[in-house]
Amino acid sequence: MCAASPSGKAVAVFSGAILPRAAVSMSFPLAAVTVAEPRPKGSVEPLVRLATLDMATVDALILDRMQSRVPVIPRLAEHLISAGGKRLRPLLTIAAARASGASCDISAPFKLAAAVEFIHTATLLHDDVVDVSDLRRGKVAAHLIWGAPSSVLVGDFLFARAFELMVETGQMRALGILARASSVISEGEVLQLTRAHDLNLDQDTYLQIISAKTAELFAAAAEAGAVGAGADEVSVEALRAYGLNLGLAFQLADDALDYGGNAAALGKNTGDDFREGKVTLPLLLAAARTRGREDAFWDRTINKGQRTEDDFRRARELVVGTGALNATLDTAGEYADLAKSALRALPASDWREALDQLADFAVSRAA
Repeated sequence: MCAASPSGKAVAVFSGAILPRAAVSMSFPLAAVTVAEPRPKGSVEPLVRLATLDMATVDALILDRMQSRVPVIPRLAEHLISAGGKRLRPLLTIAAARASGASCDISAPFKLAAAVEFIHTATLLHDDVVDVSDLRRGKVAAHLIWGAPSSVLVGDFLFARAFELMVETGQMRALGILARASSVISEGEVLQLTRAHDLNLDQDTYLQIISAKTAELFAAAAEAGAVGAGADEVSVEALRAYGLNLGLAFQLADDALDYGGNAAALGKNTGDDFREGKVTLPLLLAAARTRGREDAFWDRTINKGQRTEDDFRRARELVVGTGALNATLDTAGEYADLAKSALRALPASDWREALDQLADFAVSRAA
């Protein structure tokens, strides 16, 4: 199966993640200082309003299934889940079911949406331990309160609950979609761990990481929702493509927010990626555009891991000043446009329009 890249070239799909073919890999602007193109602001609110009743059912399922006779499990899970904001990924599962034409019983997508939220929360709990993060969704990271072992094990519990919910739907295809997504996410996390501090990270590997780590769950959430609602193949494929490109736009915007946003918008401390030595697109572009002038700075802060708070301010100046921030947002916007294009295969509806606005919102929240 193939999808389009922002350059209009085909990209291969492997293990559910976008991997640019070597001969036609996407080319990021490395030299010119660009200005991010004006985009529609978009909004998540229309989708939230449409899904209010459906998401109440999903929220009730989430609350019920995170319970346990071991008290620390629901306490720790609730600490993160209760701060989940719009629950974007399960919201996408419900929206995919409705946008593909389901109008009455969507009991299977309800359970699949709850499973998606548990998978996402489990990955966050594990990530925060690996990254030694101190803030998540605006709250103190769970591992700092209950310890790393408890956080990891509660994450495992939530994964198990997710698979229970999937099995209960009797939807083997949807189960396969989300099971595959779980393995792809893990692959992406391991790949990022092995290349996170590598200034020689190439474009293809960077896209592979964010495709697996973030975009795959967006894609699987939408695809599973459509499958669970009995949608036709055209709609299923369109919604998967929408979710995949939305996820890429969302992650690229997050990467930009780390250098140009604020903690409230990001849900974690700005500068965390730099402080952890993570190489993301804004940093890669800034390092490339300052080659020969700032090599010693990047080598010390990223390759050698010797960073101070003043260094983040300097890195931010370079990311913004070289146009790397705007270039990242432009790339995110191209993926958002691909997501919107995929929606054209669906029948016109309020749900489709709301998904269209969500794609713009994914980028504009960082602009």
